[in-house]
Amino acid sequence: MSTFLRVRRSAPLRGTCGVPGDKSISHRALLFGALTDGVVEASGLGRGGDNLSTASALRALGVEVEIAGSDARVHGVGFAGLRASAAPLDCGNSGTTIRLLAGLLAGRPFETELCGDASLTRRPMRRVAEPLRKMGATIEGRSEPTRPGDIFPPLRIRGGALTGIRYDLPVASAQLKTALILAGLQARGPTVLREPARSRDHTERMLRFLGAPISVDAGGAITVEPDGWDGRLRAARIAIPGDLSSATFLIVAALTVPGSEITVENVGLNPTRAGALDVLRAMGADLTIDVTGDAMGEPVGRVRASASRLHGTRVDGDLALRAIDEIPALAVAAALADGKTVFADLAELRIKESDRIAALARELGRAGAHVDERPDGFVVTGLGDRPPAGGTVVPEHDHRIAMAGAILGLTSAEDTIVPTADILTSFPTFAETLAGLGAAVESS
Repeated sequence: MSTFLRVRRSAPLRGTCGVPGDKSISHRALLFGALTDGVVEASGLGRGGDNLSTASALRALGVEVEIAGSDARVHGVGFAGLRASAAPLDCGNSGTTIRLLAGLLAGRPFETELCGDASLTRRPMRRVAEPLRKMGATIEGRSEPTRPGDIFPPLRIRGGALTGIRYDLPVASAQLKTALILAGLQARGPTVLREPARSRDHTERMLRFLGAPISVDAGGAITVEPDGWDGRLRAARIAIPGDLSSATFLIVAALTVPGSEITVENVGLNPTRAGALDVLRAMGADLTIDVTGDAMGEPVGRVRASASRLHGTRVDGDLALRAIDEIPALAVAAALADGKTVFADLAELRIKESDRIAALARELGRAGAHVDERPDGFVVTGLGDRPPAGGTVVPEHDHRIAMAGAILGLTSAEDTIVPTADILTSFPTFAETLAGLGAAVESS
């Protein structure tokens, strides 16, 4: 397996490609599949390290999970069929895995320890622990002097009888929301959740598809009504669309490498997370977006991107929320655009796999762009017609920082060296896909 990717200034990118299955939906397909009353067959599964961490954790909890390529068979056991793991559950680098498992295990009558790699161990967990404690779970974690009152992995969870709550989420977070929904499905009485803004709704769509007692009102409030429900989701086939976050890197590459035109097929176009496409259009991108189908209520389609002269814009509020995972790719577009792009309302980026605000400021600055770092975002003054500088990307174990550095390297004056280990987290075929489109990349 290669260790580094050498990226050179590229000729035009051309062709049609796909991307791995949506990482967020893949997590949920595996985890919700384990809670069904039969065998769930999922196609298009993301094979990145994060999704494999979820599969491994479920096996340790007594769930049979078979994976062959991008297909998976999950033998559902329902909530009651989960069994205590003989060892701590290793969530790897996956914040989604640890937070969703926290909600799932909060209602199970045994104790579990959730751990992860060095990066995950630095990610704060009080936000998910506090409401689960209010519902009746016992959750303990490691403390840090620099963050008094917060807790960090490893987490120890003693689950048991839960009671539903009415809870206003302090931030819009699909991971937190999903954890509380999973706990609410095991609780006595209803759970009602409100977010300050609408985060991605993959959980609500998939759970409704599988027959869960969950509803969403016109104002966005989510109600879970488990009383009278048998506690098992119905088994069904699940088709997982391509990952829009992965696709965004390829789209930005096509927009910024002169003469390029590519099409990404079978990609998820859920409007609660398609903000990146809206941002790029606001920057002047030549995009054609076609919805061609539906999977579990998720719109699916194709995106064609042609090289464009981009200009600065503003990314904040609801738009920033709907594009939060794509900010590293959008930051590259901003660095190669004319004028200034303002990224705001993104304090959550400080506690991702890396401090993405600091990491992006460093990497774009290395390439020659001027970046004004702020507490909740940053401002990028684009290079315009000047090519970025090459060099070595320092991803800090963050797959999206690594891929952003590689895409920036496609227009750089010198070679760019990118460590590839972290890219395996979400896009194992990243280098091969770029090469297939004609990018000047070489693995070593």
